[in-house]
Amino acid sequence: MDKADLLEELRAYRPYDLKEIEDQRMIVAALSAEEDILTRDNPKHHLCASAWIVNEDRDKILLAYHKIFQSYSWLGGHCDGEWDCLRVAIKETKEESGLNRVKVLLKDIFALDVLSVPRHLKNGVEVTAHRHLNLTYLLEADENNRLWVNAAENEDVRWFEIDEYESYVKEERMLEVYRKLNRKLKEVL
Repeated sequence: MDKADLLEELRAYRPYDLKEIEDQRMIVAALSAEEDILTRDNPKHHLCASAWIVNEDRDKILLAYHKIFQSYSWLGGHCDGEWDCLRVAIKETKEESGLNRVKVLLKDIFALDVLSVPRHLKNGVEVTAHRHLNLTYLLEADENNRLWVNAAENEDVRWFEIDEYESYVKEERMLEVYRKLNRKLKEVL
């Protein structure tokens, strides 16, 4: 996959709601106009990929407790030079959860979001405020597989009942995203 392939995939994506229409425009414009969109050197925005991971019964989701934001969140990360965002989502899932096998439920983008990231410290270094141009993919994993914590990024990884997670997510902006993902999940599967 290269930049042209990703742009084609993004243009073919059918936005779920009005916010996704705007976010799709912003992501396509940024990818079209900027050369360093895949690196953290870009001061405005970074291309990222996340996974919405469900169990085989589709009644649980896998979340990790993120150290920086002190909240449970989806698994994923920066593309860091890789155009294949699905590959990034799978790689990040394995690195952050210890899962050695995941099943791709949809090869296409499941959702997209432009997310504002506030200024924060990472490993003692200040990271300026920026945006994550995030593509989400739908994955499945066996909830009985052993999980482990990637201590560099997370403090916990666990399965939540599909409607139980909300009291564990402390970022209101992310709750809106996760609610959308669960609505879409019910419609797609």
